Amino acid sequence: MSTSNADSNLSLKVAIATALLRSKFLHNTNPPPPPPPHSDALRWKRKAKERKQELLRLKEDLREAEDGLQHHLFPPGASCKCHLFDDLGKLSTNQFERGSNSNFDDVLRRRFLRQVRLKERRKKRTDDSIKRNHYSGADTVFEDETEQLRASVDFLVELCDTASPVEKSNFTSWSHQAVDFILASLKNLLSVRKNVECIEGIINSLIMCLVRRLCTPLKGEELHHLDADHQFYVQHLIRKLGSDPFFGHRAILSVSQRISLIAESLLFLDPFDEAFPNLHSCMFVLIQLIEFLISDYLLVWSRDEGFDNMLFVEWVTSILHARKALELLESRNGLYVVYMDRVTGQLAKHVGQVSRLRELNPDIVNILFH
Repeated sequence: MSTSNADSNLSLKVAIATALLRSKFLHNTNPPPPPPPHSDALRWKRKAKERKQELLRLKEDLREAEDGLQHHLFPPGASCKCHLFDDLGKLSTNQFERGSNSNFDDVLRRRFLRQVRLKERRKKRTDDSIKRNHYSGADTVFEDETEQLRASVDFLVELCDTASPVEKSNFTSWSHQAVDFILASLKNLLSVRKNVECIEGIINSLIMCLVRRLCTPLKGEELHHLDADHQFYVQHLIRKLGSDPFFGHRAILSVSQRISLIAESLLFLDPFDEAFPNLHSCMFVLIQLIEFLISDYLLVWSRDEGFDNMLFVEWVTSILHARKALELLESRNGLYVVYMDRVTGQLAKHVGQVSRLRELNPDIVNILFH
């Protein structure tokens, strides 16, 4: 009896042990249960976060690439290679060379052409294209060169009217390119000696706008007072453009006539009028501009084959007339006459060095030297 009970207990223990081992084996071999449903949402959130970070990296790379392109278009050391405004407001001891010494690369030139929207201008000339079909190739080149001159002039005028050179870093680069384009186009057009009246109209319009800008404050300037820095920048642009005698002669004539008009205005203007300080400041800038143009270029102009004798006599006469107008203001401000005497002295000095200038009009020369 006891033996059977012992065998029964042993069998029970073996069965229990076997069941435990089988259960443990089955537990180790079965695959892990599927993750709870909410783990899919976490996985997609993680992927979305990674994609967002990737997009941010791509945007940063794009921004750096655009900055690099802008830096390539206007590199700091090459945006104005000839240092156009280095001698701003300073009397030059050496004669300037005609034109610009800087040769802008193709990238800068294409950039400038995009700025002045030259292609848009040509699209507006569809009506004229029919009339030009029978023109020769030379006529087409002349028309394109004239359009480039007009576009460059319009761009420079708009730039001077809307941008302050002190606040706008692109003013120097863009105005330099405009000056280069104007001088180059003017040289090419005058070499053909065709339709000079049209060219003269464009240049006279440019001079009139720049001189007006010298004596007119920008919109929004505090108390409507002239910005002296901007005045000198515009004065310097006229000075650089004056390297071409076609522009320079007409600039001196226009400026001297403006001096006479301002002198007449000051004669009848109340010194306490708000416009008086602007006219007073403009007067000195204009007188200084004539001095710069004469001292920088007159000897160079006199050696040019296309020197305009009649225009030279006309602007010399205009300068002498402006000096007489300033004499009436001597009781108010004697410095006007002093500065104008310096200009006429500089003019007499240069005329005395060139025999052909002394022989143009003896009466005017006698007045100039006395």
